[in-house]
Amino acid sequence: MSRISVRGFAVASATAVTTVGAVVGVAAGSQPGLDNSNTQATAADATIADLPAGQQAQVQTASLTQQADDQSTQADAAALKSAQESARKDAAQTAKEKKAAADDAKAKSDAEERKKKLEVSRSATRDASDFVAKASYTVAETQAIARQMVPADQFQCFSNIVNHESTWNYRATNASSGAYGLVQALPGSKMASAGADWQTNPATQIKWGLNYMNSRYGSPCGAWSFWQANSWY
Repeated sequence: MSRISVRGFAVASATAVTTVGAVVGVAAGSQPGLDNSNTQATAADATIADLPAGQQAQVQTASLTQQADDQSTQADAAALKSAQESARKDAAQTAKEKKAAADDAKAKSDAEERKKKLEVSRSATRDASDFVAKASYTVAETQAIARQMVPADQFQCFSNIVNHESTWNYRATNASSGAYGLVQALPGSKMASAGADWQTNPATQIKWGLNYMNSRYGSPCGAWSFWQANSWY
């Protein structure tokens, strides 16, 4: 049998080293006066061939068992690491999908809310035909009509534009451009689509102006935002 070194064959096997050391120690103990340090050195350098046949098998078995345990431990560690990495990726993907779903839901909810607000802003509380025509109207009367026709959440924006365009004078005329009325339609005759009395009835002008702001800017507040940036709308 070849002389296989215990250190080289299974240096990690405590059973193997102990077995060899024990045998050598027993042998050394049977010799009176033997230096203990020399005994330790002899045990460290011992080989499987120095042991009886039965103990050689024991050492080899212990070494192979240790190697198998080490390999199993490494395999378990690798499997655990792989499982953890897979779980991390799955968790990240799940979180990403949940966020995307939440973003989509919020976008849809916001769109529905905007749609509802737009529908409300486009629906006049009262129509121009609901008001009895008069020969003339004061600013207060004209504003009162507007409050009943323009949705409450849009009135201030509507009022801001009218203040800048005509100071609530339904007969206001721009001599240079020909713009006319509360909202300074250009030309004023455009307002005929809201009523034949567009020149004398502020309710007709308000109806036309509200429809114009809704169709072009989405709402009076949308028109006011544009006006603020451009000084016209």
